[in-house]
Amino acid sequence: MTINTATGAKYYIGGSGPIDYSSDANAIDDFEALTWVEIGEVEDGGEYGDEAADVTFQSLSDGRVRHLKGARDAGVLALVFGDDPMDAGQIALKAAEQTKLDFNFKVEFEDAPQAGWSNSVDYFRAKVQSVRKQVGQGDNVIRRTANLGISTEILTVEPADLTP
Repeated sequence: MTINTATGAKYYIGGSGPIDYSSDANAIDDFEALTWVEIGEVEDGGEYGDEAADVTFQSLSDGRVRHLKGARDAGVLALVFGDDPMDAGQIALKAAEQTKLDFNFKVEFEDAPQAGWSNSVDYFRAKVQSVRKQVGQGDNVIRRTANLGISTEILTVEPADLTP
């Protein structure tokens, strides 16, 4: 597989319905069955993915700090998009921010390795913590940044051959 640019990546919001995480396969099936609304005019998809907390212990006998891996955190994704008050995905993000619920998210990358193959997709659940407006200066496009506090692992579906 070759490397790719982020061009063509699409971000989607689904409802807040539950996902069966008893296995990755069950969760992916649940995610794939959802109805998705694309979040329009995304400029920057931010970064996300698991990182273990740094748990330290200071030993008295040798004066060394030991580093251990603690709880995993997929992070807070800062999604930046051009403000479009009529965009259905942006409207859904703003509504989700008004709740305390986890919402379902999908990120599809334009990375199919060849014709007849699917793109890779990431699925996760997150709370929409904020949807802030960025006005800037005269020649700036008015943007918004939605902070998505990811509360689950990221499930990735790799590209697959779609031919029978």
